[in-house]
Amino acid sequence: MDTNISALLTEQRNPRTMTIDQMSTHDIVSVIHQEDRSVMEAVYRVLPRVEEAVDSVYASLKKGGRLFYVGAGTSGRLGFVDAAECPPTYSTPPELIQAVIAGGSGAVFAAVEGAEDNEAQGAADLQERGLNAADVVIGIAASGRTPYVVGAMQYAQDRGAATVSLTCNDSSAISRFADVKIEVLVGPEVVTGSTRMKAATAHKMILNTISTSVMIRLGKVYENLMVDLNASNYKLQERARGIVMSITNVDYETASSTLAVADQEVKTAIVMLEAGLSAKEARERLERTGGLVRQAIHLH
Repeated sequence: MDTNISALLTEQRNPRTMTIDQMSTHDIVSVIHQEDRSVMEAVYRVLPRVEEAVDSVYASLKKGGRLFYVGAGTSGRLGFVDAAECPPTYSTPPELIQAVIAGGSGAVFAAVEGAEDNEAQGAADLQERGLNAADVVIGIAASGRTPYVVGAMQYAQDRGAATVSLTCNDSSAISRFADVKIEVLVGPEVVTGSTRMKAATAHKMILNTISTSVMIRLGKVYENLMVDLNASNYKLQERARGIVMSITNVDYETASSTLAVADQEVKTAIVMLEAGLSAKEARERLERTGGLVRQAIHLH
């Protein structure tokens, strides 16, 4: 890569923090907070591109594709965080949303120096996962020029997969291979080049927005409740009961017994109670409506 890194917006010095090493604790935390507040406005400015990304991911998943987050360092870890939360929250299979990080999964916990500079490995890691034209790849890089992500994005484009770039610099290298370009310009960091701060905050907000919006469109939310959660522990089992009680107005015991008959499937329990159906009939309706609870309740 021949990018002049020092010229990138994310590598510039922030004039508001030039004397941060001389500030009191109060002033340090205050200026960090002020800089963080600017992130929301930067994200707001790119919402039209985020909307395009949501539609792209939704279209891919609806036709049987998968979503891949690809990044290095902090960017890669953000992908892992978002991907890891989808199975318990929305009962998605682990392979549906996958995070790919330079240096392998061990790099989530400890830096693997130099891994991000291997452009060929970015392509190889997607090839190993059998990337195809039905899939979508979101390349995450605050700088927008990380070779590992560039290689992955170029490979994805060559394979005909949908591609989205997520960066904090404009006209970035990864955006050259993106169908949707999300370049959220948060400006120079409090500590020069420390993109785990504002850049990472912006990227986490955007990734949360993309995955949550897609799950809502896939019918995994009813009203504002996570009706497709995987009730795999006590907390989630109690949440499942609370969801069923809130929607159907039944008591705790009825919610518990219905969930037991429904094999702890919240959607099935809701449709059973709201439409007066057996578990088998409720599942059949949900299958016919593509998992959409509201339509399943009123289907005749």
